Order: sequence, then structure tokens, then C-alpha cells
Amino acid sequence: MKFAEVIQTADWKAEKHVPVIVAPESVKAGEKFIVELSVGKEIAHPNTTEHHIRSIRLYFKPDAGKFAYEVGCFEFTAHAESAEGPNKGPVLAEPVAQAALKLTGSGTLLAVAYCNIHGLWESSQPIKVEA
Repeated sequence: MKFAEVIQTADWKAEKHVPVIVAPESVKAGEKFIVELSVGKEIAHPNTTEHHIRSIRLYFKPDAGKFAYEVGCFEFTAHAESAEGPNKGPVLAEPVAQAALKLTGSGTLLAVAYCNIHGLWESSQPIKVEA
């Protein structure tokens, strides 16, 4: 079995598990820009002790290279759990994160989100780097 066989994909406007990448379509080489990642932008994903997004990972695959590079892993570890029971805790992390990047060449941003019940979901967005 390969990873590709267990990672789900869909349009984030129609499926609540797909990570949403918000980034410019093009940037200038070496200039900092912000990438925002989230799950549940159009259709809310449950966020309970029993059913939640545990993490989102961001990668960059340059057009001129063979390998993808991990940019960051964003873990959401507070899910309203407590000694008093599920969904009674004082804090609930929302699956939203930002990363500041600088690129030297064009490529593709890739995101993978992990739902504790429904597994891995991916999305991607090309990004052009201008000199």
C-alpha cells in the first residue's frame, strides 16, 4: 500500500475535511509572504473531543526539483477535553494556521490535514515566483 491510496482529495468548497490554502498566485523572489491554512472554510468541520482536525502540514514542491520540502506542521492539541468529561474543557483549538515564506522559484504548495476519524485529506495550489 502507498500513502497516495489513503489520502483523500476533494474540492474544499464541497467537502469539510480538505485543507484550504490561501496564498498569492504569484510572489517576488526572496520576498516574504503569508500562507494561511484552515479546514472547514465553506462547510464547518466538527470540532469536538470526539471528532476534530488534529494537524495540518504544509509542503512546497519546486517546479525545478524532484522533492517536496516540509514547511511546517501545525498541531491542534486542545479539543475541549477535561477530567469532567468530553467537550467540557476550557480550551478548543481551531484548525487555522499561518506561515511566512520566501521562495526562490515557482512551484506548488501542498497541504495535508488529519481528521482523527476520517484520516488524511490533501489540497494544493501552484504559486509563481517572479524575478
